[in-house]
Amino acid sequence: MQNEELIAAQICCTHYNVEYSFISSLQQYGLLHISTIADERFIPATELQKLEKLIRLHYELDINFEGIEAISYLLDKVEHLQQDMQQMRNRLSLYEEE
Repeated sequence: MQNEELIAAQICCTHYNVEYSFISSLQQYGLLHISTIADERFIPATELQKLEKLIRLHYELDINFEGIEAISYLLDKVEHLQQDMQQMRNRLSLYEEE
């Protein structure tokens, strides 16, 4: 991963007005990937959208980390099922065109 794609966790905390312990907890629960370089933690730019969703779940909806973990698992499952369904539709359309 290149350094241009990483954002310092402390900058994210300041930008989103969240505590550093919140981001650490997300990492501990496996909800957010964080890279450590020279004793400083960085969040990949690809994880920012996910971070924003997790912040809303926790702070706006007052959902604890266990609940966020369950919700994230279920949302990932739904996304995979939707992708599988789209692949099946694409396969089916090949047979319908004949």
